[in-house]
Amino acid sequence: MTRIAIVGVAGRMGRTLVNAVEQDAGATLAAGIVAPGSSLAGADIGELAGVGKKGIAAVDSLAACAADFDVLIDFTTPQVTLANLAFCAEHGKRIVIGTTGMSDAEIATLDDYRDSVPLVFAPNMSVGVNLTLKLLETAARALGDEGYDIEVIESHHRHKVDAPSGTALKMGDVMADALGRNLKEHGVFERVGQCGPRSDKEIGFATVRAGDIVGEHTVMFATEGERIEITHKASSRMTFAKGATRAARWVAEKDNGRYGMQDVLDLDA
Repeated sequence: MTRIAIVGVAGRMGRTLVNAVEQDAGATLAAGIVAPGSSLAGADIGELAGVGKKGIAAVDSLAACAADFDVLIDFTTPQVTLANLAFCAEHGKRIVIGTTGMSDAEIATLDDYRDSVPLVFAPNMSVGVNLTLKLLETAARALGDEGYDIEVIESHHRHKVDAPSGTALKMGDVMADALGRNLKEHGVFERVGQCGPRSDKEIGFATVRAGDIVGEHTVMFATEGERIEITHKASSRMTFAKGATRAARWVAEKDNGRYGMQDVLDLDA
C-alpha cells in the first residue's frame, strides 16, 4: 500500500487529490501539508477535503510528517515544488509533480535530481491527455509535412495564471519533435495586426480564459479541403487527481530517475 502525502491539501486541487487517494485501493492517505503558518494546521485533512474525519492532522511543513509517507504529490507553484523536491531527495522520498508554469530553467533543474530521487513530472496527469499526446505524435508524423497547418487551441478557467497551458505547450513539443522542428523557433503565440500569412512550418497557439472551464485542448490539422481535429475535454479535476495517484503508486516501485506519464502508462513502448 503506497502511503501518499499531499501538498496544498486545503486548496481546490488538494481536496480533489484527497478524494482520489481515498478512492484508490492501492494507496492510503498518510499526510496533508498546508502553507507554513496556516491557521488550518492541525485540522483533520479528511474534514478539509469533505470526505469525513480521517484522524490525520494537517501540518505546515514536510519535516513534520517525513516519517509518515512514501510519495509526495505536489500541484503547487514552481518555487514551492523545487523546495519540496530537494526535501524528498534528501529524505529518500518519491515525488509526483503536476505543477505548471515552470520556466525552462526550473524544468531543467528537475534533471539535476534524476540520480537522487524517483520523480514523475508531467504538465498534465490525465490518462486521456497523455493518450492524446500519443495520437498527436502519430498524426503529426503523417500530416505535418504534407501541407497541413497545425493550430493548438486551449481553454481554461479565468483564474489560471499561466498561458499557454503547460498541456498545450507539451502538445506543441510532441508534434515539433515528431516533425524535427524546434518549438521555440516555429511556435507562434501571438497574431496581432498585419502579421502576414502563416508560414508552412509554424505551430500556432490560441488561448481562452473564461468562467470555470476545467481544461479543453483541440489540435487542428488543416489543409485545402480537409480539417482533422483531435480534442480532449476535462470536466472535472478528478481526472488529473486520479492520474497523479496512479503515478504515485507506479513511482513507489521505481529507482531514481525522472519519469513522465508516458512512462507510467507505458505509452513509449
